Amino acid sequence: MKFFIDTANLDQIRKAKEYNLIDGVTTNPTLFSRETGDWREIAAKICREVEGPVSLEVIGLEAEEMVSEAKELVKFGPNVVVKIPMTEQGLKAVNILSGLGIMTNVTLVFSPLQGLLAAKAGAAYVSPFVGRLDGLGQSGMELVEQLTTIFDNYDFSTQVLVASIRHPMHVLEAALIGADVATVPFSVIMSLVRHPMTDKGLQQFLDDWKKSQAK
Repeated sequence: MKFFIDTANLDQIRKAKEYNLIDGVTTNPTLFSRETGDWREIAAKICREVEGPVSLEVIGLEAEEMVSEAKELVKFGPNVVVKIPMTEQGLKAVNILSGLGIMTNVTLVFSPLQGLLAAKAGAAYVSPFVGRLDGLGQSGMELVEQLTTIFDNYDFSTQVLVASIRHPMHVLEAALIGADVATVPFSVIMSLVRHPMTDKGLQQFLDDWKKSQAK
């Protein structure tokens, strides 16, 4: 499973790169709003920083606006994937952009049929928001499983990009299901490294070593 980092923070991206833990980046307007500086300059730096896909999101609501914005966004780099909302107009835009050879990531997917429509429209990725579904008392991972089954059934090239990940179990379950990508906040990525038994075992080794040296 590929790991994307869900952030617009360059420091977090660079730290994750040091461990070779990320294959791409996803951003959105909210993430850019948390950073200092012009979002355009930040987006350009991110696209230069990573070789993998970088999702940049449109804000228009009409298909024509989305297509126009997408044509500008791809100028940031050849690795740009344009995020399009899962709406009727969004599907229209995805179809047009697919015909132009522009890769799209359909975001805010909350049902398997939405994902199916996005794949048929030509999306390169669909992003089920598992954390938000869990927050409503629904199963986000059931949606991921349904999407992977549908795409396998009909040999869609569209990849399932698990989004709105809140904790390590989301990552584990996505991997077990066979999702193509998980886009993970930096804090969650780093929490995957840690386990209390690892810390305890390491401390025991160090304590025993000190005892052996004191003899």
